[in-house]
Amino acid sequence: MNSLKTDITLDAKGLACPMPIVKTKKAMKELEAGQVLEVLATDKGSKADLKAWAGSSGHQYLGTIEDGDVLKHYLRKSSSEETAERKYPNVSSNGELEQKLAAGNIVVLDVREAAEYAFNHIPNAVSIPLGELEDRLNELNKEDEIYVVCRTGSRSDFAAQKLADNGFSNVINVVPGMSEWTGKTENI
Repeated sequence: MNSLKTDITLDAKGLACPMPIVKTKKAMKELEAGQVLEVLATDKGSKADLKAWAGSSGHQYLGTIEDGDVLKHYLRKSSSEETAERKYPNVSSNGELEQKLAAGNIVVLDVREAAEYAFNHIPNAVSIPLGELEDRLNELNKEDEIYVVCRTGSRSDFAAQKLADNGFSNVINVVPGMSEWTGKTENI
């Protein structure tokens, strides 16, 4: 997990509270929805501060990696799409997906960004970020039963629609997705 794809790296090393948050807020304004910000900090309190700030601002705190004295925080800029109305009609709950996983013989497609997947995903889930799905459709079998997950059910809604539009016949959007997933998970 040493090489996560990020869009911007912010150096907040040597800064004490509240400066890492002040600089993070400014950097987030430069990002487009869905992009990932890496914040390098040495303030031990920055982990709790950035996690709380992300939650209160609507952005997603992905996780923190300790690299010696440096804390590498990863945050994803949320978008209006994540609160958009869901349109794909075939929907399943997290609990229903958990039951299907126990029964076996399904595919879980995780359409979150690679950094989100790296920190927490359903075991054996196939990772194809939404932005890459069109170019990677050939990696999926049109006959498989495919449960599509993201953080909240919105990106997976778009992915499910795209799959259905491309001839996939048994696609299910999982709502609310990883934001409330209580089943088994793993990380890279």
